[in-house]
Amino acid sequence: MIGIIDYGLGNIKAFANIYSREGIPFLIVSRSDDLKNVTKIILPGVGAFDHAIRLLEQSGMRQSLDEIALTRRLPVLGICVGMQIMAHTSEEGKLPGLGWIVGEVKKFDSSRLTSATHLPHMGWNNVGPVKKNGLLKDIDAVSRFYFLHSYYFNCQRSEDVLAVTDYGGPFASAVHSDNIFGVQFHPEKSHQWGIQLLINFAEL
Repeated sequence: MIGIIDYGLGNIKAFANIYSREGIPFLIVSRSDDLKNVTKIILPGVGAFDHAIRLLEQSGMRQSLDEIALTRRLPVLGICVGMQIMAHTSEEGKLPGLGWIVGEVKKFDSSRLTSATHLPHMGWNNVGPVKKNGLLKDIDAVSRFYFLHSYYFNCQRSEDVLAVTDYGGPFASAVHSDNIFGVQFHPEKSHQWGIQLLINFAEL
């Protein structure tokens, strides 16, 4: 059973619609007690780092999510800001992150960007896997995903980088450490490639 965490951020209905169409069991989780019934977690998110951390704390699910990720070691997938709050710190805010993957969230250096709008990084871009992993089954360097962000996850350990994307230089667009996964893009908005990734996560 996949638990989609509803703490006030993210495209909850979009994830639910995809899994419903694919016949994959899921549960929208908005309270700690419901986490007892899940075997995997999706942690979505949009917006600012500190706001996401505050909402997660206010939801009453923070302690249970830490237990799931770090003690029970169930598969967890963070999406966009849901991935970023897995870091220890962020240049966007002052609050500490979850610290599930060693790294910090940094802002793109706009001086290195050649696009007219610079920031945010918005629209479709390629995602190139750098190592084999079940999350990226049937996804290769020509697969395209939808992005909307101005900050990126800077992994302290190179082995935690799962895939890279180029935007003024390469950055980690997917990360992985043990049972914890994160993607900077929005699979729920990325057509067949995003659907494939969400199916892959269900099959881990």
